[in-house]
Amino acid sequence: MASNKRPRKEASFASTAPKGGYFAEYDIKYEGPDSLNPLAFKYYNRDEVILGKPMKEWLRFAVCYWHTWRGTGADIFGLDGSIVRPWDGTDLDAAMKRVDVHFEFCQKLGIEYYCFHDRDVSPEGASVAETDAMFDQVADKLAARQAETGIKLLWGTCNLFSHTRYMHGSATNPDPVVTASASLSHCNGSHSAAAQEDHQEAHPEVPALPVR
Repeated sequence: MASNKRPRKEASFASTAPKGGYFAEYDIKYEGPDSLNPLAFKYYNRDEVILGKPMKEWLRFAVCYWHTWRGTGADIFGLDGSIVRPWDGTDLDAAMKRVDVHFEFCQKLGIEYYCFHDRDVSPEGASVAETDAMFDQVADKLAARQAETGIKLLWGTCNLFSHTRYMHGSATNPDPVVTASASLSHCNGSHSAAAQEDHQEAHPEVPALPVR
């Protein structure tokens, strides 16, 4: 049966990381409940077998792209937030750099999965075509890093709620232009080169949740 995913580009991407990596000073591992190291796992031992399966299969953690890399710490009273990261930025170059930061971070933690909204990993462009083209570039780099590291996308979803165009919904929006935009975002996300285990639809009406 033919796949409906967008054909993957076999591309290679030079790393943006400095010598030694972005997190060279950190070595995060299991040290047991008596460890005083604040950056060590005390109880989670990913390879310890419990009831026939390693702990990493019972507790299949995923690094969330939004909370880890894109959240600013903003609050409900309108403050912009206090979180500032060296790799912050809203353009395509910053998005491509964050891919390298992200996968190194996952490897440091020993986490084998991650998840994202499309706008978490790639910026909004001036047009639908530009937005789509930038997402394709980032998705190709995500796919390349997945292949290199073995880290997988547990689920990907579309941000169909933050932009003001979705103030009256996305798939249920009375404006056919907005509905078409939402449909295209969903199509691009589900067909992206970042091969994923689940693709979820994210609407204000339908929360994005993994289906496992």
